[in-house]
Amino acid sequence: MDNIRNFCIIAHIDHGKSTLADRLLENTKTIEARDMHDQVLDSMELEQERGITIKSHAIQMDYVHEGKEYKLNLIDTPGHVDFSYEVSRSIKACEGALLIIDATQGIQAQTISNLYLAIEHDLEIIPVLNKMDLPNAMPEVVEDQIIDLIGCDHEDIIRASGKTGEGVEKILTSIVEKIPPPKGDPNAPLQALIFDSVFNSFRGIIAYFKILNGQIRKKDLVKFVHTDKEYFADEIGVLKLGLMPRDVLTTGDVGYIISGIKTAKEVKVGDTITHVKNPCPKAISGFEEVKPMVFAGVYPIDADDYEDLRTAMDKLQLNDASLTFEPESSAALGFGFRCGFLGLLHMEIIQERLEREYEMNVITTVPNVSYLVHLTDGETQTVYNPSGMPPSTKINEIEEPYIRANIITASEFIGPVMTLCLEKRGTLVSQNYLTSERAELVFNLPLGEIVFDFYDKLKSISKGYASFDYHVSGYKPAKLVRLDILLNGEMVDALSTLIHFDNAYNFGRRMCEKLKELIPRQQFDIAIQAAIGAKIIARETVKAVRKDVTAKCYGGDITRKRKLLEKQKKGKKRMKQVGNVEVPQKAFLAVLKLD
Repeated sequence: MDNIRNFCIIAHIDHGKSTLADRLLENTKTIEARDMHDQVLDSMELEQERGITIKSHAIQMDYVHEGKEYKLNLIDTPGHVDFSYEVSRSIKACEGALLIIDATQGIQAQTISNLYLAIEHDLEIIPVLNKMDLPNAMPEVVEDQIIDLIGCDHEDIIRASGKTGEGVEKILTSIVEKIPPPKGDPNAPLQALIFDSVFNSFRGIIAYFKILNGQIRKKDLVKFVHTDKEYFADEIGVLKLGLMPRDVLTTGDVGYIISGIKTAKEVKVGDTITHVKNPCPKAISGFEEVKPMVFAGVYPIDADDYEDLRTAMDKLQLNDASLTFEPESSAALGFGFRCGFLGLLHMEIIQERLEREYEMNVITTVPNVSYLVHLTDGETQTVYNPSGMPPSTKINEIEEPYIRANIITASEFIGPVMTLCLEKRGTLVSQNYLTSERAELVFNLPLGEIVFDFYDKLKSISKGYASFDYHVSGYKPAKLVRLDILLNGEMVDALSTLIHFDNAYNFGRRMCEKLKELIPRQQFDIAIQAAIGAKIIARETVKAVRKDVTAKCYGGDITRKRKLLEKQKKGKKRMKQVGNVEVPQKAFLAVLKLD
């Protein structure tokens, strides 16, 4: 155990951790030169393209230091806020962390929140200043920020560059010297933490774990504590670039187990593996079910593709267990699924993977969050969808989820950022200056206001310099109403939204105006109305395509003209009863981009 070091990398998006990981793998000769390519741990095409890590990865490196051979287990973590639970499990499987900070950008919001997670789990932190080869690097300024944040000395900070390989040897030496070996008792009952799982179409689910106590052998009968399912360990091993089978793994090792599991729901990140015959006394703490926070309807553009979409969703769920979905139908869009996502980036990635990997063309409805509805008879319902809202006469009060948001920005943008947060019904919790140039703002905000366009607006008002991180803090009562859109008196369920009472009138009016532009003219007038319950709050009319019926009638008495006009009026009325209004696809998307 003394020769094992388990560590993870903490960094904000785009601070260069995947590139630095490449250099570590090269220096320890874990990867042959012919297998080497940029960001070798980001296996998905989408990850390579966007330069973000979506799935966490683990890999073992062998390193010789002062004549002793060490096993270094790198457990890579995603940097984005949506995947913070996965990050917390990866951190729990480590004894140390590399804190990587971009020398040109300094400390960002995500770095701070993941750093606090690491400090809570008592990890040894090694600060690394990356991208030192760039001409606009500001090492002295950023080093002072790091010292303020974690209280280390100037000598502790390693200056490195993922591109040129500068400082990589020093990082490897620090990992061996500073990070403690794993603690645990190899003779105790088996206790292993699952920190990730991947789906392989031939072998089923492969679970990655770290052994905290005890040991596991091939063909052992093991039990997953939280799902209470038992399996034989058909194959266990360690993770190099591929899977390397072993006969036994002991305390402190990071490895994988294959036991022919076919459904993703049976393997949960954060679960504990133990032996059936000699189980550990208690499960590893901190396990929680991953709860989706943002909900949206996903519908196939062509109704015949419904079954293909179901198959695609099933396969996607095997790769990404945090996606939840259930069938639903809508009068406007036909059959589809109500899906739950961890956040907006997660939703975007799922949509893109559906289009790329499964060639499905889908429509996504307005995203919304889950609300707790307290009814007058004392019951509580969870509502994900505006159409599932009980009638207003039965509702006692509605609670909506709130988040605690940390925003770090340059001090010149504090005014616009505050204005934006206050417009979104936020309340300021605290404001402090990290340096004279940068400030951290902490706000309490309703999650429902964030899911629309908050992130885009924040980036544009701060010229891309604000970083944003949040965690869900609980539910609070809110004055919410359901806003319906009626076309000729008929409700279009896909355009219904739950919205705060103060914003409803404004939003309803803008929505009617937008729909008026998008709905094509018919032979009859189309009334577009926004309604709260039975009360109409806004109306626009799409005028009929006019046909001059009195053109052939010249001279003579006015009654002849009137007769023709009356006849036309009856026809229009009949047409309005029979004719239906097609809502074009653009209308659903326009609601998202109302501003």
